[in-house]
Amino acid sequence: MTVLKDYAKKYETVRLERRNGILQVTLHTNGGPVRWGPIVQSELVDAFTQIGADRENRIVILVGSGKEFSGPRAEPGKSFYREISHNITADLLDRTHWNAKRVMTRMLDIEVPMIGVVNGPAMRHSELPLMCDIVIASDDATFEDTAHFDIASQVPGDGINMVYTMLLGLNRARYFMLMGQVLSAQEAKDLGLVSEIHKRDQLLGRAWEIAEKLAKKNDLLLRYTRVVLTEPLRKWMEESVMYHLGMEALAKLDKEDVHSDDEELKPKRKSQPQPSGRTARKTARVKVRKEAKKPSGARG
Repeated sequence: MTVLKDYAKKYETVRLERRNGILQVTLHTNGGPVRWGPIVQSELVDAFTQIGADRENRIVILVGSGKEFSGPRAEPGKSFYREISHNITADLLDRTHWNAKRVMTRMLDIEVPMIGVVNGPAMRHSELPLMCDIVIASDDATFEDTAHFDIASQVPGDGINMVYTMLLGLNRARYFMLMGQVLSAQEAKDLGLVSEIHKRDQLLGRAWEIAEKLAKKNDLLLRYTRVVLTEPLRKWMEESVMYHLGMEALAKLDKEDVHSDDEELKPKRKSQPQPSGRTARKTARVKVRKEAKKPSGARG
C-alpha cells in the first residue's frame, strides 16, 4: 500500500502536503518558480504515480510557486535533449519520450478530482493545469507553448497538441501552436480553458474552498466521476502520444547532430593527399601531349 510518508519528501521539485484528504502539489525549483527540465519531468512521472496509488488522496490541488506557474520561456536553439547528454542517441530519445508520455498518462491515471491553480504565466507545459477538472487562474496568468514550433522549432508532439486541440478546437489550436500565441487569463476564461480568475493572493484560498466542497462527497463518487470526465482525453493520449513524440524525434534529425552510441568506433575516412606542385605540372603536360595526338575530329 502506498502512503504519503513514503513519498512526501522524495522530490527536489515537487512539494507535497495533505490535510483532510486534500493533497496540495506545489511545483518549484529551490522554492521559487519551477524551471522545467529533465529533473522535474522525471520527478512528476514518479510523483503522479505515487499520488494515484495512494487511496488517502481524495482531492488534488496542483499549483506553481511565486509569480509563475512554470518556466522559463524556451530559448531558440537550446535543446532539451542536450540538457541530459551532448550526444543525442536513439536510447536518449527513448528514455526522454518514455517520461514525456508518462507525465501525461500518469496524471490522467489519478482517479480523484484535480484542481489546477495557475498562479502566473504558464510558459512551459501549460497543458498540465488544463488537464485538471477545475482550473482557476490569477488575473496576470498567461498560457503559451514556448517549447515547440514557434520558438524552439520542435514538433508539438508531447501531448500539448492534444490538450489544446480538445479545449480550443482544431483551428484555434493550430493557430495557437503555429503562431506562438499567448492567451491572457481573460482570453483563457472566454475560451473555456479557465473557470475563475482571482487576484494571486486569493487564489490558493479559493482552491482549498473548492476542494473542501468537493471532499464532502463519498470516495467512489469522487473517483468514478474523475474517471468518466477524463476518459476521452485519456483514451486519445494512450492511442496517439507516442506516435506524435516519434514525429517530434524525426524532426530533430533535420535540426540536431544525432549520434550513434558507438560513433567514435567508426573508422574515419582518410582524405586523399593532394599532388605537389611539380607532380601537378607534369600531369598537366602529359595530358596536353595526349590531346595533341588525337585526331582533330575526336578532340573535345
